[in-house]
Amino acid sequence: MEYATVWWVLAGLVVAAELLTGSLYLLMIALGLASGAVSAHAGLGIGWQIAIAGVVMSVATGLWHAHHQRTTHEPKTTANKNINLDVGETVIVEAWSHDGSAQVNYRGAKWQASMATDVSPTQIGAFRIDEVVGSRLMISPINAA
Repeated sequence: MEYATVWWVLAGLVVAAELLTGSLYLLMIALGLASGAVSAHAGLGIGWQIAIAGVVMSVATGLWHAHHQRTTHEPKTTANKNINLDVGETVIVEAWSHDGSAQVNYRGAKWQASMATDVSPTQIGAFRIDEVVGSRLMISPINAA
């Protein structure tokens, strides 16, 4: 069997694995395998084919990783609902103190709450927990976008 055929079969298997898993890193590896096939078609020896495939895989995977890290914006841990289950829950504010904080009942205990934005608190009623910083709930009005 020709080396180019082996490279193309391997690239096809990796693309199939990517379709099953959804990992775009596998596409970068398939790109490297395809470059090995192209170098085999160009008549280069197996050593050059492996070297070219390895370099292309490494560069493509590194570039994708850098792009992915730059464009992925996870919320802070204190505001991430997947980590902190209090985020998104509702509390009732009955009164605001002069320093802009409020004391609310939440999960059977008294908690200190502050507005999550720089807006001066004036209204009372239902608020959404946006973040938990230590033992302080950072809240915002539910009707706010």
